[in-house]
Amino acid sequence: MALCNGDSKLEISSTEQNGSCEGAVVILDAGAQYGKVIDRRVRELLVRSEILPLETPAFAIREQGFRAIIISGGPASVYAEDAPWFDPAIFTIGKPVLGICYGMQMMNKVFGGTVHRKSVREDGVFNVGLDNTCSLFRGLQKEELVLLTHGDSVDKVADGFKVVAQSGNIIAGIANEQKKLYGTQFHPEVDLTEHGMEMLRNFLFEIAGCTSNFTVQNRQQSCINEIREKVDKSKVLVLLSGGVDSTVCTALLNKALNQDQVIAVHIDNGFMRKRESQSVEEALTKLGIKLKVVNAAHTFYNGTTTLPISEEDRTPRKRISKTLNMTTNPEEKRKIIGDTFVKVANEVIGEMNLKPDEVLLAQGTLRPDLIESASHIASGKAEVIKTHHNDTELIRKLRDEGKVIEPLKDFHKDEVRALGRELGLPEEIVCRHPFPGPGLAIRVICADEPYVCKDFAETNNILKIITDFSASVKKPHTLLQRVKSCISDEEEEKLMQITSLHSLNAFLLPIKTVGVQGDCRSYSYVCGLTSKEAPHWESLMFLARLIPRMCHSINRVVYVFGSHVKEPPTDITPTFLTTGVLSTLRQADFVAHSILRESGYSGKISQMPVILTPLHFDRDPLQKQPSCRRSVVVRTFITSDFMTGIPATPGNHIPEEVVLKMVNEIKKIPGISRVMYDLTSKPPGTTEWE
Repeated sequence: MALCNGDSKLEISSTEQNGSCEGAVVILDAGAQYGKVIDRRVRELLVRSEILPLETPAFAIREQGFRAIIISGGPASVYAEDAPWFDPAIFTIGKPVLGICYGMQMMNKVFGGTVHRKSVREDGVFNVGLDNTCSLFRGLQKEELVLLTHGDSVDKVADGFKVVAQSGNIIAGIANEQKKLYGTQFHPEVDLTEHGMEMLRNFLFEIAGCTSNFTVQNRQQSCINEIREKVDKSKVLVLLSGGVDSTVCTALLNKALNQDQVIAVHIDNGFMRKRESQSVEEALTKLGIKLKVVNAAHTFYNGTTTLPISEEDRTPRKRISKTLNMTTNPEEKRKIIGDTFVKVANEVIGEMNLKPDEVLLAQGTLRPDLIESASHIASGKAEVIKTHHNDTELIRKLRDEGKVIEPLKDFHKDEVRALGRELGLPEEIVCRHPFPGPGLAIRVICADEPYVCKDFAETNNILKIITDFSASVKKPHTLLQRVKSCISDEEEEKLMQITSLHSLNAFLLPIKTVGVQGDCRSYSYVCGLTSKEAPHWESLMFLARLIPRMCHSINRVVYVFGSHVKEPPTDITPTFLTTGVLSTLRQADFVAHSILRESGYSGKISQMPVILTPLHFDRDPLQKQPSCRRSVVVRTFITSDFMTGIPATPGNHIPEEVVLKMVNEIKKIPGISRVMYDLTSKPPGTTEWE
């Protein structure tokens, strides 16, 4: 099988083509999850940008004529022995510099300041105080909502710099106006920083003196030209899920090539939604796309892959994984599914009597997929958050051999939707909620034993102090001081108010989910919240932002519907990808999405994963009743870039009665114990739970 390395380059002005970068901005990549978002935001402001490795020498930046430097965030610590190398002269060649997160810490360290790991993490949206006399923040309010995601913080500010932003007691921004050096601990490039574009505009135009003369000319034609060049007379096998990414990819291929060159295949992996394959076939046939449907459920259930002997083993030795229907590790599940897709695709090529060397594999891979998988195409230093099924080791091998074509891999989700409209795709396809390639397989939290580490009891004690804060302050405790050290005076006052007015309980659930904290992958506890009265959503959202900051082993917070939970589960219902388990989730997913569609609010929510967890609530521990039921989570998610986002607040983004109707209908499904609502933003939680 074959694919071409389809990096969709933009048609831009002649200055780029002759090698000069005069007037452009260079983004030095320190491994941020949001590095490509910086690039995109700069280009949205019609300023040309180039992403280069962090270690790019200062003389090269100066010689190429870059006007300004932006240093991205990253997962490393500036004080670590293995911290990425960089040329400190980048700060002294007379170019304006904006250091974001890790970039700010680098800048502070170079000029004699210090950076330390604090007891408090910040992962989520926070109010920060700004000095709006600083050029970077001119025209903004003295308080702004921003995204922070870090564990290290500036301790001593470097000589010549002043503090220009603070998040409680934590330094969130520094500046040396004379040298035009600026640092933000938060991320101005993401949607969750409400006025981040104004900050970037200030840096680019007021500080760096850039001009807005960069225009992207016809990305669609650029993609088509590249497809034709790479494919030539070969055939292309495209795997179609029916989602917007793979459909736009297929539409591009159909427009660029002769119809007999494009082989569109929908593989039913056994993890599709209710009636999904049937509706995909009908929708794509209407678009004039000839679709071959392959039922490969049995192949996927019994699929395996090769894995390292252990996480510590650095030798090339490999082991065969368990079959997918017996696997609990989410990374292994994703790798098995990705590799099985390729195996099934090869079988299709064989059945059609095609020559493997003359067939390329096409995928609707997007930029965020590659960033979260830590693909070198998107970033040289990013941490793996989760392996996407379209970026496994086998896919990377095929890509290195030039056998994969990915015309959308430089696009984000909203850009793909715009391209889909440009190609004439109907709105119901363009605006479909994303559905992951691995399907329901990564929406079942598989487990054969509870996740209970040595910090379980202590973390539960901290949670008790947080939700009973107004009473806890009257009884001094060493953990109380730890809680108080993590919050500002304003937050302490709000926590006092919430815990005085509402009777809440918080507890750890003995399961793990995937998250992203400080540009690194986390695989940690879920915290459950319950109340004796009807949920007060604003208070619950506040607690969901606060708890992961104080308890670093928690990356997700849920509200548990129903009566007050007296005895949280400490064991689990053994759960694997069996047909019965999948049928239960398939029905819950169908019920929830049917209600959302009927409400007319489907377009207000970007994505709504429905997750099945191995948790059985409401069992009397004295009776020693075994855990045999499971619980469902509804994860409403609002985003435009899919790199960051927030949960939909009932009563604000979505009517509370719609959510309650979902809860009541899901509870009628046999085998369901309780229904929960995910309150977590991204970060610290990813969109999907696995």
